[in-house]
Amino acid sequence: MRGFAVLLRKELLESWRTLRLPVVVGLFLLVGLLSPLTARFLPEIIEAAAGDTLGSFPIPPPTTADAVDQLVKNLGQFGALAAILLAMGSVANETERGTAAFILAHPVDRGAFLGAKAAAIGIVLAVAVASAVTIGWLYTSILFEPVPIGGWIAMGGLVWLALAAWAALTFLASTVTGSAIAAAGLGFVGLLVLSIAAVIPAVARVTPAGLTGPALAIAGGPATIDQASTDVWRPVVATALWIAGALAIAALTFRRREI
Repeated sequence: MRGFAVLLRKELLESWRTLRLPVVVGLFLLVGLLSPLTARFLPEIIEAAAGDTLGSFPIPPPTTADAVDQLVKNLGQFGALAAILLAMGSVANETERGTAAFILAHPVDRGAFLGAKAAAIGIVLAVAVASAVTIGWLYTSILFEPVPIGGWIAMGGLVWLALAAWAALTFLASTVTGSAIAAAGLGFVGLLVLSIAAVIPAVARVTPAGLTGPALAIAGGPATIDQASTDVWRPVVATALWIAGALAIAALTFRRREI
């Protein structure tokens, strides 16, 4: 992995200068802010808008669980799209513009070239998820009740792992196809197919989509952490294997590719 540290600094600096990092973090902060606000005030808005038409069907009062549910689902949706967009041109754009050949003419390994790009995407997603979870935890504690921070940190880790998987699959497509558009298309198809397949519980436990349930349970506190612990390891290991497999195939393909 010769040259990895230098290339990683280059990728992170480029993420900042091209505004990818600030934009993604800003999007996640907005999600983290709006999720508990939506959970808290949406029932009142519906009641005010519907008036007497609700009849004998009162809307239950919002709870902390509603805020967690909103946050995890919103991060899963918007975060997956952000992960795909971050990874779609990571390799394809470099090879199309010829900058990959220029960089690899220096004393750096191809593995370091790919590894730095993948690590930079993971770091950007980690900062973004941490920002969303922090602001979400703060506003949930204000609008509802103080909640244990440990469960939310674990929840953020599971959300990040799922988003890293979608990014890794798109990263693989970007490496194999050499086209950012094709990589984005394959990333969206993979997200759609695996999300639909995750409706089946046995399938969900071996896909990134299977992390949603444990993430929701773990954020609820120590009682639900023990309950979720028996269900969390299989999707965690499976998702880690998805990521490792995608990156390994990308490295193998890129090593044999003419630049």
